[in-house]
Amino acid sequence: MTYNFIRPLLFRIDAERAHHLTLQALQAAHLSGVSHLFPQPPSCRTRRVMGLDFPNPVGLAAGLDKNGAYIDALAALGFGFIEVGTVTPRPQPGNPQPRLFRIPEAQGVINRFGFNNDGVDALVDNVRKANYRGILGINVGKNFDTPIERATDDYLICLRKVYAHASYVTVNISSPNTKNLRQLQDKEALTGLLSALKQEQASLADTHGKYVPIALKIAPDLETEQIIEIADLLLAHKMDAVIATNTTLSREGVEGMPNAQETGGLSGAPVRLKSTAVIKQLSLALGNEIPIIGVGGILQGIDAEEKIKAGASLVQLYSGLVYRGPALVREVCRALG
Repeated sequence: MTYNFIRPLLFRIDAERAHHLTLQALQAAHLSGVSHLFPQPPSCRTRRVMGLDFPNPVGLAAGLDKNGAYIDALAALGFGFIEVGTVTPRPQPGNPQPRLFRIPEAQGVINRFGFNNDGVDALVDNVRKANYRGILGINVGKNFDTPIERATDDYLICLRKVYAHASYVTVNISSPNTKNLRQLQDKEALTGLLSALKQEQASLADTHGKYVPIALKIAPDLETEQIIEIADLLLAHKMDAVIATNTTLSREGVEGMPNAQETGGLSGAPVRLKSTAVIKQLSLALGNEIPIIGVGGILQGIDAEEKIKAGASLVQLYSGLVYRGPALVREVCRALG
């Protein structure tokens, strides 16, 4: 009820400003001790995925808290796991504003942030300061000015720096807002990247005395042949999980609506079917060998059930929170049991 009252006010102001105001309000509630009064999701069955025990299957997707500055405040909403980032080796401002746009008629969001973040060192410092001891994913990417042929270097820098502080690490090669990034989904480039990541993971596991899983986040805009090719590489390199999917470049379902012409990745309800289709294809190709985390267009409990039935083991929310607020966490948790 509270968010239903606040949402019209938030929707009257610039989307990115509303984003920051919401995070600041959650932080204020946390620091004042009020956040413990937030309604919590019902108890549900834990899931063991990637060798980790998730208290519930509903996670926060990367992108909401890029710098890991609001981890404790977000944890109060009852997520079973939280993913922060995307973070890059060096700080970068991202693309010029405005760069976040709502499409309320379709319950969609378009963003072209461009990995704006304070850099991996700042994120690690924030994670150290957080009291949260639940499952934390850290999503890593490359700097916009790193040549694509040197992208692996950026991912390895981030992996080394976040390894000791993450429950799992997500490798983001699917944002449409960093030039040429999606080229890393091509067979040759992805083979080299995964090989380097797994080699470094093994070395870091020896150094730190713990194994931190690595997940790969892919796009919804892939042909069936590409999905099968990626699945084969995930199996060959024994990756720990795959996150499906990121935002889409398609404008199917929002044609002619205000803001639909804006460049960037489209998320929310319009990407639901594309995301679920990728999950189904991945599930067929992977069998039960590698778990899938489903994300994209979850705005009600039945949408999350759809992802699980398609083959996902866990789900993540982001754009749905813009339209539904924290109650969505409880609804999805209740639906998945």
